[in-house]
Amino acid sequence: MTPERFDIYDDQQNWIGTELRRVVHAKGFWHRSFHCWIVRDEGSQRLVLFQRRRDIKDTFPGCYDITAAGHLTAGEQLHEASRELEEELGVQAPFETLTYLLTASQQLEGQVRGVPFIDREFSSVYGLCLNQPLEAYTLQANEVDSLYEVPLDDLIALFRGETHAIQAAGVQAMQSASDQVDQSNGNSIPLPVQARHIREIQAAEFVPHGTEYYIDVLEALVHIPKNESNSA
Repeated sequence: MTPERFDIYDDQQNWIGTELRRVVHAKGFWHRSFHCWIVRDEGSQRLVLFQRRRDIKDTFPGCYDITAAGHLTAGEQLHEASRELEEELGVQAPFETLTYLLTASQQLEGQVRGVPFIDREFSSVYGLCLNQPLEAYTLQANEVDSLYEVPLDDLIALFRGETHAIQAAGVQAMQSASDQVDQSNGNSIPLPVQARHIREIQAAEFVPHGTEYYIDVLEALVHIPKNESNSA
């Protein structure tokens, strides 16, 4: 498989070239990413979905995170980035159906398996109202461990510090990691999910995008219009 390359930028978002993914994260080059948060409506209640990252990820393994997200590869345009929804969750949603929420500049640092990383991103954040149950999703084997949903108001309260934990319903990919890669081309196979389980989750278990990021995004999701055409 060809190593990923990203377009890289200065801190004013001026393009300065391309570089390998591992170098971008090792040296902290600015690059672009796409975030999409999915909500669904159940009666008068709005639920928000988020994923748990696989333990094999090179940044923030095992943390809870955005419903679907990814880096823009070299030469890729933002309108092409909605591919992440199909790759990670099996959702076919044209870019035009997404609702723009905000753009965030984020500088995240950490260490995984002894290797430090610096992740500097210009992140374009979108929302999507998709009224289908968790069981209807298929999860990308090498990216997504599990998918959760919780009342949107509960997640806002968590990041405001009004509650110390939330109870989230989740589903997990059915097969083990050893069975999850197509050996013919190295691609990750979308997998069906198991029955639901309940997990208690704290704010500290999420990728540290920052309290302001989470509150701004979650409050914006309240206002995404309902989409009756994609109701289950």
